[in-house]
Amino acid sequence: MANLTDPKVHMGTITGGEGRELYAANPVVLLPMGSHEDQGPHAPMGDYLLAEKVAELAALRATELGTRTVVAPVLPFGGADHFGPMIGGIAIGQGTLELVIGDMLDSLFRNGLTRIIVINGHGGNVGPIAEVTREVYRRDGVLIPSLYLWRIGYGLLPGIVGPDKARAVSGHGADPLTSIGLHLFPELIRKDLVPEGRALKPNAQLGIPHTALGLGAFEGAEVGLPVEYDEIYNDGVAGGDPRLCSAETGAALVEKLTDLCARFIRHYDERVPA
Repeated sequence: MANLTDPKVHMGTITGGEGRELYAANPVVLLPMGSHEDQGPHAPMGDYLLAEKVAELAALRATELGTRTVVAPVLPFGGADHFGPMIGGIAIGQGTLELVIGDMLDSLFRNGLTRIIVINGHGGNVGPIAEVTREVYRRDGVLIPSLYLWRIGYGLLPGIVGPDKARAVSGHGADPLTSIGLHLFPELIRKDLVPEGRALKPNAQLGIPHTALGLGAFEGAEVGLPVEYDEIYNDGVAGGDPRLCSAETGAALVEKLTDLCARFIRHYDERVPA
């Protein structure tokens, strides 16, 4: 792994004196976001750790490629959605999260830091990110793109492990997060608690199958179902088999995510110069 201080990329480690010089050049700022929720009995609840690390690696690589990039302190609490029943979980209401993101952006804008990319690691953050960045674009004409890492990761899996294994291993509590965790933070993964993959539970009241969080199916038609995650998942695991996850898959995912993010940062830099 790259040295955190060579170059410094975390805004929290940059001194005031260094910051006054560095930020005057309006570097690209990455805003990493994640969640603190059930990720299965074997994985740490803070998936924000993974989003922050990928942002760090992307910032380092983009800086090496010539685009000075820094990483803002991670926002660890995700937008509240389906995961409230998990003891120890902490989430922020969707409206509150919009206010927090807006205040963060206003703080950066106030001092001329306007080149911002959101690095997101939680589905419940997608709506608030879209609402705030749309308002910023309407108000200031500043385009703030966002990259949802795990959605991208799902798309990368078939090219890494093949389409059949990707279907078997993809899901909350399995891949992409478990493999990425095995690669980046192996000491935090409880291999002795890795469960088997199990099918999603059907809806207890209506007797129809769940197809995803908040969704079911009736005679092939999609039905919205405002239920909690533990009514669908099994101990935080959704369909995919965590036993098929591996550090090798995680290493390939992290490399591809890092490369894609770094290349996007470079593309952004070329299109939105300081």
